[in-house]
Amino acid sequence: MRLLFVTLTGQGHITPTLPLVAELVRRGHQVEYATEEAVGAGSTHLPLPKMSPYIPPDENLLAGWLKHFFAALSATYRVLLDHCTTAKPDAIIYDTTNWPARLVAEKLGIPAVRTIPNFAANDAFPLHRWMITGIDPTEIEADCARFAAEHGVSLDFEGTLEVPERLNLVFLPREFQPGGDTFDDRYRFIGPLLGDRDQEEWTPGGTPSLYISLGSVFTDEAFYRTCIETFADTEWHVAMTTGDVDLGPVPSNFEIRPRFPQVAVLKQASAFITHAGMNSVMEALSHGVPMVTMPMTPEQKSNADRVFELGLGDRIGNDLRAAVTRVSTDPDIRANLDRMRAVIAHSGGAGRGADEIESYLALS
Repeated sequence: MRLLFVTLTGQGHITPTLPLVAELVRRGHQVEYATEEAVGAGSTHLPLPKMSPYIPPDENLLAGWLKHFFAALSATYRVLLDHCTTAKPDAIIYDTTNWPARLVAEKLGIPAVRTIPNFAANDAFPLHRWMITGIDPTEIEADCARFAAEHGVSLDFEGTLEVPERLNLVFLPREFQPGGDTFDDRYRFIGPLLGDRDQEEWTPGGTPSLYISLGSVFTDEAFYRTCIETFADTEWHVAMTTGDVDLGPVPSNFEIRPRFPQVAVLKQASAFITHAGMNSVMEALSHGVPMVTMPMTPEQKSNADRVFELGLGDRIGNDLRAAVTRVSTDPDIRANLDRMRAVIAHSGGAGRGADEIESYLALS
């Protein structure tokens, strides 16, 4: 089959799809990936217009991002429509945030599969509505109306957030999903997809090792310095990502880089201080690493809440060192991590995802 994947940008959305792409290519399918930069994994590249840098507003970070992202996605619609009209892929497999791909599939009658690298949402767990609580949708609704009129499609604000397909692949286990038993058979929870990243290597400078990362988008120099003060010259060997922040000389038990091979570090880590992005949470759970969470967005807060609810870690508090010690030594947390790790191991991953796509398209 000729398959088109669509994810404009965002490593947290692109990275989980790559093992699935590689598996589909291994099975003989032709995969094209529409995104800003080529992603490899055996796919050919369909370039999408690059998204301009996002400058957060002084107020309402999420509202500003939604408007910025809407403008970026709007520019991709015509590229996708023109390409698919000519190339006629057998299916479009798109990230849940990339609504133009859904509209193109509907307009051209192409089967579509939605990938979800975060919590899925439904009426029992309406995360998409909770995330926009307090946001005035007037401007974005007007943008949707203008886009709909210009392109002859149906689109409102809700349609940019949550529209289920007949097949939705969720990259986490059903047991981690809040209200997991309320999702019908359209949702297939296939667990995290690590792929070749599970082969990365890193050797810690000592044990026990603590990994600290706030992800690839946000940095927080004040927090990094707090971590240095808290863990300097302790028993912990600390690997800490800081992006482009220069912290100057650091204690000898610290290893600081702009980026680490995260999966390789987590294989060796005894604890993880994280922003609770879903990729990071799933990678930690796949390797049984307890977390201390420091969420920075509403979505990350939901992830952090679930980590706490399931006894897989703790929220950040006033005593950071005590929290790290507790999660790394608590026998109940260890037992919960072991159970979740076993669940993940049996969720199916990329192989099951490819099976689901092939079965669905055989019936379409």
